[in-house]
Amino acid sequence: MTADAPGFGVYVHWPFCVSKCPYCDFNSHVRSTIDETGWRDALLRDLETQARPFADRRVTSVFFGGGTPSLMAPATVAAVIDRIAALWPLAPDVEITLEANPNSAEVARFRDLRAAGIGRVSIGVQALDDDALRLLGRAHGGDEARRAIAAAAAIFDRFSFDLIYARPGQGLDAWTRELGAALALAGEHLSVYQLTFEPGTRFEQLRRRGDIVPLDDETADAMFDATRAILDAHGLPAYEISNHARPGAASRHNLGYWRYEDYLGVGPGAHGRLTLGGVKYATRAERAPETWMAQVAAAGEGMAARDVVAPADAAREALLMGLRLTAGISPPRFQRVCGTPLDAALDPRGLARMIEGGFLRRDADGTLVATPAGLRVLDAVLVEIAR
Repeated sequence: MTADAPGFGVYVHWPFCVSKCPYCDFNSHVRSTIDETGWRDALLRDLETQARPFADRRVTSVFFGGGTPSLMAPATVAAVIDRIAALWPLAPDVEITLEANPNSAEVARFRDLRAAGIGRVSIGVQALDDDALRLLGRAHGGDEARRAIAAAAAIFDRFSFDLIYARPGQGLDAWTRELGAALALAGEHLSVYQLTFEPGTRFEQLRRRGDIVPLDDETADAMFDATRAILDAHGLPAYEISNHARPGAASRHNLGYWRYEDYLGVGPGAHGRLTLGGVKYATRAERAPETWMAQVAAAGEGMAARDVVAPADAAREALLMGLRLTAGISPPRFQRVCGTPLDAALDPRGLARMIEGGFLRRDADGTLVATPAGLRVLDAVLVEIAR
């Protein structure tokens, strides 16, 4: 598959977690019991119903996210992968990823998940320091995380893990030491996220009460710069704001999102972007697991909304997503996914201001790229440049 070839991804959402992390605003839920057979049947039915209008596609990536999909029975994972393969042809180099936690009970499933068809895992390590893990509400310790990474490296074709920096009270020196320790464990991919206080999360409630104080912007910015420099020097350059990989090792599924390719979302709260008859649709499933299950039983799918994306909105989405990539937005790809020339979506005066201010650059072939300064304020840049 060439770099510009259109991809078609399938996202499968498993909404359950053992506990809710205080920083998490994802659609995750804690349940004392789960009807695994019922969930397997519902995911398969939702998948089949949604697939019907898109039978001519070729699947280039599958991503099991959550929630905590490593809590899924391997038999359920295998059933979903087998059904996807029955509904569409799979690309020869199809990437099938599953998010996992480092807890020992879940790591014990790694070999069975590999046998089920998972070729890549993304492990939610978040920190290697035990005190930091307690702050973040994680259910594992640093040693457990290291064992999980080693197991992933031994079992799967590809693996990655996540870290969170700019934690309250964290210093730049402490972060660079932790990053160095992570590099000793890392393979070809590492995701490094700056902590944010999202609405509705426990951390945001604590911040409003004054019980937790976010790190100051100056230190957080210094950590962002240091992270990019250190990882680049070790052969893991940033290919997206928070994601670093050796050449050819980027997450193909997530690249599809950032390149504004089509993907189908299955499971509670799953989103999709799908093109049919030249029209782009935004899909969104019911968020509550029980509501989603009831709707699948009644209608064959758990959809809450299927909306036409107006051409101007599609252009804005493609700009915002594409500028997250260090490779930027190429005019031919933009025209292919949006149906309009890149320059037609840009306000020339705003673009000139952003280039002059050092937030964007325009390469000789017309590719539009956000600079490190622009990546920090991408939403504000988009307001300036979008028509």
